[in-house]
Amino acid sequence: MRPFFDKPIVWLHGEIRTPPLSKEARIETGFLLRLLQKGEKISMPQSRPMKIIGRRCHELRIIDEHVTWRIIYRMDDDAIVIFDVFKKKSEQTPQQVIDTCKKRLKEYDES
Repeated sequence: MRPFFDKPIVWLHGEIRTPPLSKEARIETGFLLRLLQKGEKISMPQSRPMKIIGRRCHELRIIDEHVTWRIIYRMDDDAIVIFDVFKKKSEQTPQQVIDTCKKRLKEYDES
């Protein structure tokens, strides 16, 4: 059964703005986040699990004009928690991003 309300988005870090994202990328990001708010599950190629960060954590993939953006988020029962928004320049997620997201996740869970 679907919830009667959309899940709120809790932004711990980052934002979606034009610029630096193109208008099209910002619109796609908003569409994907809206699907998540409504309880839809998004899979590859738009989203993939990030078990290295934690349970229920995922990486949203946004292809922009010349840049690939990533949004690290977690699906909680009561909210979608955004841990980071960044440009992805290599195939692997940078260790610094992983460590920072783990730290933010821990601080959020302890608050």
